[in-house]
Amino acid sequence: MNKYFTFTGLGIFIIGFFVFVGSLTMSDYQLSEIIIKDQGEGEKYTALMESSKSMMGVTYQSNIAFINDLRTTIENANNSIIEKYSISMDLAAKISERAGEDEKFIYKQSIIDELLPAVDEASTYQNKSLKDYTGWMEGKKYSTKEALTKELTGSIQSINNAISYQIAFDSYSAKNLVFSITKASSLGILKGNLKLWLFLSFGLMIIGAFTYFYGTYSDVPAGIKNNQIFMDAITNKGWLGVALGTFMIAFYIFLYFYPEYLTNWVLLMDPISYKLNGGPASHWFLYGFLYTLAVGVMGIRMILKYRHNTYQIIRTISVILFQTAFAFIIPEILAALNKPAIDFKNIWPLDYDFFYSYNLNELMESGFLGWFMLGWGLALIIIAVPVITYFFGKRWYCSWVCGCGGLAETLGDPFRQLSNKSLKAWKIERWMIYSVLIFAIINTGAVLYTFFTGSYSLLGISTESIKTSYGFLISSMFTGVIGTGFYPLMGNRVWCRFGCPLAAYLGIVQRFKSRFRITTNGGQCISCGNCSTYCEMGIDVRWYAQRGQNIVRSSCVGCGICSAVCPRGVLRLENGPEKDRLNVPELIGNESL
Repeated sequence: MNKYFTFTGLGIFIIGFFVFVGSLTMSDYQLSEIIIKDQGEGEKYTALMESSKSMMGVTYQSNIAFINDLRTTIENANNSIIEKYSISMDLAAKISERAGEDEKFIYKQSIIDELLPAVDEASTYQNKSLKDYTGWMEGKKYSTKEALTKELTGSIQSINNAISYQIAFDSYSAKNLVFSITKASSLGILKGNLKLWLFLSFGLMIIGAFTYFYGTYSDVPAGIKNNQIFMDAITNKGWLGVALGTFMIAFYIFLYFYPEYLTNWVLLMDPISYKLNGGPASHWFLYGFLYTLAVGVMGIRMILKYRHNTYQIIRTISVILFQTAFAFIIPEILAALNKPAIDFKNIWPLDYDFFYSYNLNELMESGFLGWFMLGWGLALIIIAVPVITYFFGKRWYCSWVCGCGGLAETLGDPFRQLSNKSLKAWKIERWMIYSVLIFAIINTGAVLYTFFTGSYSLLGISTESIKTSYGFLISSMFTGVIGTGFYPLMGNRVWCRFGCPLAAYLGIVQRFKSRFRITTNGGQCISCGNCSTYCEMGIDVRWYAQRGQNIVRSSCVGCGICSAVCPRGVLRLENGPEKDRLNVPELIGNESL
């Protein structure tokens, strides 16, 4: 009977999954003037309206073709604006010619009014911009005409380069525009029946998953066994694991860099988004919903699997509640109230953009609530992390609160045995995670320098380039694409183990100034290896257990699975006197700490 539920649940889940994937193709696309007008007003939207005439009324059966034409349309609109507002490079030589006086060349801004009078919108912009960029040159003497021309040429070039983000669509706004227009242009069976398709996809996947869990765990005695995990194609890097990893990696790449191709999935979220925040869904709402759903559904599986262990049940309930309430629902409600939509449990440097100018300005301009949020964030960094970690170790955050840890513990649980336990992996881990922490500190220092000074250059390096590099390399590629997409390939804590700067910060406190440790009873150890097999952080727990040596590793997140799977009760998670943490036998030494 239980096998019936198992296979039935798997079948229902697969049907829902294929409906979900297939929904990407269930729309036609048609651009209209109303859609363009809804995007905004001004010069650039007028230009976009003009350049998009060839697309109006055309029905596209493929979003790929629609997106390609839309990108070309936006590029054409930008080119027309740039052509209209650009200053001719010949103007530099003409101004230099007028500046000649007694064999010297003295720059005067009055020459701009003579050669480039402000008679319309474009020339007014050109006149003002050139004066703004060359104000520091007023009255400056140049020995040659060429020297003045070179100075002016550089200023004109800078002005022309700035047109794309001052008047036209810069790369970021163009990307958002492609997404919003593509979503708004969707037509067909999906858009007209969103609730139906929401049920046929997510509804069936949820029903299928719960039915599968019931069939798998209902008549299995409580307790953990390896159960062929190294023989299964999905849990031992077989073809199913590789396929799942590839799908997850592709999803993150499209979500971060090409969300316009996922607009049908975002459309499915509209009914839920309108309920929570009163507005249509964005691709980040889709991400938040999927993230929360994965933690919730796989969290139920976690509770069933570890139902013999009260610690694991309570810990799993904790991460589900923190993710659902603090990371998803509360921020959406705050957004509906026009308040800063922050995640109250997120902490710098994991919350790397906490000190970014836009976030600081938004918080300080939001009255008492905004200032409270700012103070709350600072208190978490300065007080909560060291104090709570001293008493309870990093587990209070990494295994009970953190969204990244919550996803790793629930969605990633089937892959925890894939973490590399080798000494080489540990050495790489230490170098990488502290390098990311240093990178995060440098990034924050750069953005704060710009915030307080207004300068975008620090020691000759662009602060914007530092911020962009961190956002791409760490926040996008490492946290998402690698950190989650590699679950089926490298285990469930790739990000937490090798990249999380907050885990590094917490780990430093835990390693050197904390009451937390995992105690071992070496006389009871039978060397079964369950503890090491299930350690998601790559710690060879058995090595410590065989020697009766307490485990005090900065990387340990205190998940307690090693204790939960131990058949002899050798391992215990404890908070005790700090002086008793290290009970290292003299003949063994503490090299492995």
